[in-house]
Amino acid sequence: MQEKTARAILDGETNIIYKMINQSFYLSRKIIRHKDKNLITLLFLISDLSYNKLIRSIGCRIIARITTKVIRLLLPPNLFKRMLPISFFLIAAGITPSFAQQKIENEISRYVKNAPFQMEAPALPKIPEHKVTITDFGAVGNGHILNTNAINKAINSCADAGGGTVIVPPGLWLTGPIEMKSHINLHLAQGAILLFSPDHSLYPFIRTSPKSDRWFVTPPIYGYDLSDIAITGKGIINGSGDSWRPMKKEKATASQWKDLMKSGGTVSEDGKMWWPTKEAMEGENYLKEVRKQHEKITEKDMIPARDFLRPNLVSLVNCSKVLIDEVTLMNPPKFTLNPRYCRDLVIRRVKINNEWYAQNADGIDLSNCSNAVIYQCTVNAGDDGICMKSSRESSDKTDTASLKNIIIADNIVYHAHGGFVIGSNTDGGMENIFVHNCNYINTDVGIRIKSARDRGGLVHNIYISDIYMANIATDAVLFNTYYENKMKASTSYPVTKTTPRFENFYLDNIYCDGAGVAISLTGLPEMPLNHLYFKNINITAGKGFSAVDTSNISLQKVIVNGHEYNR
Repeated sequence: MQEKTARAILDGETNIIYKMINQSFYLSRKIIRHKDKNLITLLFLISDLSYNKLIRSIGCRIIARITTKVIRLLLPPNLFKRMLPISFFLIAAGITPSFAQQKIENEISRYVKNAPFQMEAPALPKIPEHKVTITDFGAVGNGHILNTNAINKAINSCADAGGGTVIVPPGLWLTGPIEMKSHINLHLAQGAILLFSPDHSLYPFIRTSPKSDRWFVTPPIYGYDLSDIAITGKGIINGSGDSWRPMKKEKATASQWKDLMKSGGTVSEDGKMWWPTKEAMEGENYLKEVRKQHEKITEKDMIPARDFLRPNLVSLVNCSKVLIDEVTLMNPPKFTLNPRYCRDLVIRRVKINNEWYAQNADGIDLSNCSNAVIYQCTVNAGDDGICMKSSRESSDKTDTASLKNIIIADNIVYHAHGGFVIGSNTDGGMENIFVHNCNYINTDVGIRIKSARDRGGLVHNIYISDIYMANIATDAVLFNTYYENKMKASTSYPVTKTTPRFENFYLDNIYCDGAGVAISLTGLPEMPLNHLYFKNINITAGKGFSAVDTSNISLQKVIVNGHEYNR
């Protein structure tokens, strides 16, 4: 009966917030006068229902505040805290997990609804209410004490209790690798900085599974075969990548190069590349020799190549129901955020802040993922900004796309080799990607689609619309099937499973003010780019439109430097 009454209050289509506020004041007066517990329960229901129905309205917060103040008048502080459910407290504060979760679900639902293909909305992680703070396990946030054990103990303790939120409070938290667990939200409060140690000995080699024969350097933050995980909050994750990454002389200023020479490290024989250690510079050749000499490679064999085999900053492999929300990621050893084989993935309002010269420092790389939404993110990257990759494992004999059902919307990429990128490895196949309402400013390339004969596959049903670009150094729109292959053969090669196939791309409402080249399309003689549809394009550039080895290219209202193309 009480629930029906509460719902009735909320059912009107006109002046609904006004009615809720008035009813709250009315109930508040009766509660104060009669101290009626049933009315208290009714007021709770009104607050909860108003929150669910009008998630973004100011009326919800007004009601929550009224309720809190009224109940506080009636009860002693201890009883007040025990009586109110935790969700109601957090609604009043505006930071409830359920409030935030419902808000994100609503946002995702809108993106999925507007997609030009059918896909299920990614399921968000379910994180229990349990909370722990890393200081409870001995962590010290002074930037000098190593907190690896304390942070991992906090995560393990929370996981052992069934899951929950591990809070990193404001402070400078020096640490080694952090291993995520299922049902865990690693929450970085405003003012928190996770600073990963530049001591590379803290990052041992690991395998993704006991059956795997491949070794990887432990990433700063990693997780394998997990479900229901999140990394949230307004704190910062710093990977200390400058202790790992090489630097090209051409990308350094004179003063930067001078400082690098003073800092130690070593320089390649041609003088074009600085490496932080000799082992990093020699790592590639060392691995070639080791693989020749040993049929089975051990962890001990790999150690001399650790500096060369740089880890990604955040690496999540084969995980489901993943949320990365609001955190700032910076200074990675290699790629910044790299989910691989993940399902039901949401990356929201994440900020990637890498130096433009950072070698291989991609922003967001999705590899073989499905059912994902990336939105309202801001990226500065040393390599590709937001990139889609797919590679098929040798054991996978299917023909289905390894990366599919991806939405990328409302993002900004400031510096990167490409704003939105596909490839270069596409041999796992891709389908159903929707890129919408994004800005690319000062990137090398705006929309960058790349692959090559030895790393290609079928990439189709790609929709790119409402893209606004400025000051693009080279190509506003680039399709290139000769990536890192300087020789563009004029003769056909046999078509194989790894032949790049780019088809059924739909580009609509693309605008660019200033680029080196407007549109550049380069297919293969044996596999032309085909069924590319360009509509409502307006680009100013130094050079116009070029197409080599293409077929079935549609141009509608494509304007390049004032000249309109229609065919």
